Amino acid sequence: MAEEEAGGRVPLRVIAREWGRIGVLGFGGPPAHILLLRRLCVERYGWIAASEFEDGIAATNLLPGPASTQLAIFTAWRLRGTAGALVGGAAFILPGLVLILLLAALFLTGNPPRWVLGAAAGAGAAVAAVAVQAATTLVPPSLRRSGPGPARARWAAYLLLGAAAAVLTGPWLVLVLLATGAAEIAFRRRGRPGTGSGPGSGPDPASASPGTSPTGDAAQGRPDADPPAPPAARPLLPLLAPGLAATGGLGALAWVALKVGALSYGGGFVIIPLMQQDAVERYHWMTDGQFLNAVALGQITPGPVVQTVSVVGYAAAGVLGGLLAAAVAFAPSFLFVLFGAAHFDRLRANASVQDFLTGAGPAVIGAIAGSALPLALALGRPWQYAVLALAALWLLVLRRGVVPCLLGAAGLGVLAAAAGLALP
Repeated sequence: MAEEEAGGRVPLRVIAREWGRIGVLGFGGPPAHILLLRRLCVERYGWIAASEFEDGIAATNLLPGPASTQLAIFTAWRLRGTAGALVGGAAFILPGLVLILLLAALFLTGNPPRWVLGAAAGAGAAVAAVAVQAATTLVPPSLRRSGPGPARARWAAYLLLGAAAAVLTGPWLVLVLLATGAAEIAFRRRGRPGTGSGPGSGPDPASASPGTSPTGDAAQGRPDADPPAPPAARPLLPLLAPGLAATGGLGALAWVALKVGALSYGGGFVIIPLMQQDAVERYHWMTDGQFLNAVALGQITPGPVVQTVSVVGYAAAGVLGGLLAAAVAFAPSFLFVLFGAAHFDRLRANASVQDFLTGAGPAVIGAIAGSALPLALALGRPWQYAVLALAALWLLVLRRGVVPCLLGAAGLGVLAAAAGLALP
């Protein structure tokens, strides 16, 4: 067993060490993070019961923002409360943040070596295929959640709306996600008047996400916080945009990062359409090619994909901008856990929350898939399209891993640079 303090509490230094180790080794995105956390907390030390851990996965998947980061914060909170959440969350995030900022300095410098430009152009060329692969993995569970009959038709409509919004609306995609979630709440409430059930009323909240029971002991002993508002109850957040964005500079960067951290439903990749138009078209912090590089760096570094926003911050305002963007983007995850973890069971059982996610989920999938089009159109050289085709074959036909794909694409870019092919 790990060293423990009097009373069986896990020392903060142990949390810092173990969560930091996962932050260093967590290549491969949320599946890898969840596996490492489970091995540590459930299998190796028995700090958390298996059923409680699965309930934690289910609850954090109901929240916007990076779910695996929220799970890391939640598990540390279970061991040492607020102090544990802050220490564990920071230890999980910081290794990837430091690495991605160092890589951003290399890839976004004014005159990088030619091989660096080639590697960036190669990895960036594969990003559109990564977006499509990320979307396809989300389709089966989302379809099961929607239910049969008219609900399936609405699912398809939400998917198409999300795809169109990703291509056409840029940073205002969040309004479409909120609208589809609210629409599904309205549809399902009509199907269960006064009873909480009825045709097409949706899945049992206890089975809508991975987990064994919505009544684990995660909520016991910490009644000192109110539950987070259901996602559908936060429609006013986009109205803050004019004030924050109008300030320009760091104010605009903070708004972009806030959208990434507080309004990114469905996993890390939905941040791509949220950021691209702001970072490239509106504020001109990056070129299309540099934005592709940022997405690739977010995929090949350990830690959550949301780290991509720190590259955007670096491009906007150097190291200070990168740190500010990361702090703003991850702050909602800490707040959701610190103020809501004691009430996660109630969140999972809330019919409105479940209905909102049933509607917003397919719109998120459509947005992720739709983001592939502007990402592909941003490519500037014919050889990059050849790399994109190979990446699509690797990911979508052979169903192999994302990190090897991006590293291989970067290697092809280095070869292209060495062969004298034109670079973006």
